[in-house]
Amino acid sequence: MGSTAAMLLRSVAVLALLAMSATTAAAQYWNSGTATFYGGRDGSGTMGGACGYDNLYNQGYGVLNAALSQVLFNDGASCGQCYNIKCDTGKSGWCKPGYSVTVTATNLCPPNYAITTNGGGWCNPPRPHFDMSQPAWEQIGIYRAGIIPVLYQRVPCTRQGGVRFTISGFNYFQLVLITNVAGSGSIRSMSVKGASTGWIAMTRNWGALWQCSSALVGEPLSFAVTSTGGQTLYMNNIAPAWWTFGMTFASNNQFAY
Repeated sequence: MGSTAAMLLRSVAVLALLAMSATTAAAQYWNSGTATFYGGRDGSGTMGGACGYDNLYNQGYGVLNAALSQVLFNDGASCGQCYNIKCDTGKSGWCKPGYSVTVTATNLCPPNYAITTNGGGWCNPPRPHFDMSQPAWEQIGIYRAGIIPVLYQRVPCTRQGGVRFTISGFNYFQLVLITNVAGSGSIRSMSVKGASTGWIAMTRNWGALWQCSSALVGEPLSFAVTSTGGQTLYMNNIAPAWWTFGMTFASNNQFAY
């Protein structure tokens, strides 16, 4: 009986420790930052940006987007990632309690930019800051505040349809914009292959644009893409041999993580 009781006590202790660990992990899951807004009530001022997405309406990202401060932007590696953001009601009375919004990272908020727009240099390193579209920001904050403290967490992205590739450049230089990425939302590495070549590693040009210097005009193009979550998709013959610069091709493939 004594042995059984001791085992029960140990089991209870282990369960208590696991519960404490889970609670601690949950508490640490939310990160602290700040948020401002830009771009007007219709979000049109947020088009373009440092990720290279150009027209966010056409690319499927809409107006729920944000420019990230340098510490979050990670030299463009965060382009396309999704963040769930809520106002920190424990630090501000300008919050809309009980509300959160999920935004896509589509731009860089450069250092000192928010000094003139919102009075604080909030995008200076190493601050985690979101300069959100106004429609997104007003879901969690009261307009008059201008800036609010927030809690944020990285979340999986949900997209409609498959990954898309827009090809630009010239004869011996291909520049590929990759968009509509679900799961991680962002890309770790990418390769391209023509009918007469093996896999050719591409490098990040800037944001969501990847480049290579190869003679691939007139060949069908396949892409091997690895998300920042570590999932690799092989998308064969996405662009037919008759592709021309400026065209966009959608795959039937999508990332889960």
